[in-house]
Amino acid sequence: MEKKDFEAWLDNISIAFLSLTDLQKNETLDHLISLSGAVQLRHLSNNLEILLKRDFLKLLPLELSFYLLKWFDPQTLLTCCLVSKQWNKVISACTEVWQTACKNLGWQIDDSVQDPLHWKKVYLKAILRMKQLKDHEAFETSSLIGHSARVYALYYKDGLLCTGSDDLSAKLWDVSTGQCIYGIQTHTCAAVKFDEQKLVTGSFDNTVACWEWSSGAKTQHFRGHSGAVFSVDYNDELDILVSGSADFTVKVWALSTGTCLNTLTGHTEWVTKVVLQKCKVKSLMHSPGDYILLSADKYEIKIWPIGREINCKCLRTLSVSEDRSISLQPRLHFDGKYIVCSSALGLYQWDFASYDILRVIKPPDFSNVSLLGFGEIFALLFDNRYLYIMDLRTEKLISRWPLPEYRKSKRGSSFLAGEMSWLNGLNGQNDTGLVFATSMPDHSIHLVLWKEHG
Repeated sequence: MEKKDFEAWLDNISIAFLSLTDLQKNETLDHLISLSGAVQLRHLSNNLEILLKRDFLKLLPLELSFYLLKWFDPQTLLTCCLVSKQWNKVISACTEVWQTACKNLGWQIDDSVQDPLHWKKVYLKAILRMKQLKDHEAFETSSLIGHSARVYALYYKDGLLCTGSDDLSAKLWDVSTGQCIYGIQTHTCAAVKFDEQKLVTGSFDNTVACWEWSSGAKTQHFRGHSGAVFSVDYNDELDILVSGSADFTVKVWALSTGTCLNTLTGHTEWVTKVVLQKCKVKSLMHSPGDYILLSADKYEIKIWPIGREINCKCLRTLSVSEDRSISLQPRLHFDGKYIVCSSALGLYQWDFASYDILRVIKPPDFSNVSLLGFGEIFALLFDNRYLYIMDLRTEKLISRWPLPEYRKSKRGSSFLAGEMSWLNGLNGQNDTGLVFATSMPDHSIHLVLWKEHG
């Protein structure tokens, strides 16, 4: 049949076919298929596969596409990005999908940033870091060498690490470079805390001292304890310094004059930790903005109101066992909303508004695991062999890092968490710097640091 005659015949057939009912169209197709040979059937099969496919991301309105994409897991979406340029463009433009994916990994989200490509990149960065944590490859180690005797006191702030030693010195180190910035002669240090101008030390000689970094001069000496001072904290705004001692007392001092304002009694064991912090919740006993002092011994945590007034009475005493059969570990977390402390029974979290125990976290073999840091998403823990990261949403350990044989002595060893903001959620910038530090038998400081992103 000539091409012209065939086209006319095909037009007539098409018009007639369109006038048929669906049942008649099906019968016609069945008849034509029965008359077809292998070449025609193969042609029909290949074209039917294409005709039956529908690109829903291309055909649907963008809002409906975003709604459907929210039901896919991120790994599937990354695979879908490879289907076509159109799919990659639509999937990459869905801000909520990638923000949710980041949140599920425990990452902080700034909702004000609405650039979808930014959040896809953040997710890719997040998934790499979380894989490194899972594979125990997120950290690296370093050492600080300079002391000639046991290092007992450690304090970290803003990239700087202060170390106090039995060699009667304190040193300030830049963690990023490993360089010693200041080194001053002191007494034996059991506790240290510093800022840009000064260093405050609690000593095994039963005193507290304040030193000037730039000159090394002792600017204040606080005398009055009859036992070693294991913990110090201070607040320039209040002009107050607090100290916890082996004499079972907490002393409140005027920071500028060295005068003892008050001695807080009630502890029956060494006071190993004192913390000054602003309250962030309201209760019958305190309001947001009030200054609170926490003091802890082997069995109890005492809560005191603090301010410019001299006298204060204990608001509440917390413990995990009435018969003192379970002891508390000396590391204590208090952020103004929650109090967290570890014991052989597990990790205890108290609500500061009600003083009720919110939960007790018991990871495997918790009897040997101690608290280092506690946030909204992660907790940092350690034992004799490993540093651990726990996801507090699932209470599962998600990473560990081997620790060396650190110093053990009758007085114990000093352990320290470094940067803490990432415990409230990683964000791609806060997973840098110091993670953990501890003193070693050779008087060096062992550092665990975040490894740079690959």
